[in-house]
Amino acid sequence: MLTTNATALRRSLFDTLDNVVEYNESVTVTTKKGNAVILSEEDYNAMMETIYLSSQPGLVKKIKEGDKEDPKKMAHYDPKEAW
Repeated sequence: MLTTNATALRRSLFDTLDNVVEYNESVTVTTKKGNAVILSEEDYNAMMETIYLSSQPGLVKKIKEGDKEDPKKMAHYDPKEAW
């Protein structure tokens, strides 16, 4: 994660934003009143989806239970299967 102050960010704003978007490099911008973070839209959307999924009652528990399943005992995917 890159850390910069607002003055330096102003000088290199376009290059910094290109790096954030192209390489998903987050940037912490320090100011006298506090800090801010610049994220790519892709990272932001992924974070929001994780927060949403984690907030669903019982979902995290089901995922953890599924992680313990033996893959050899799992049913195979059948695209013709009726849902």
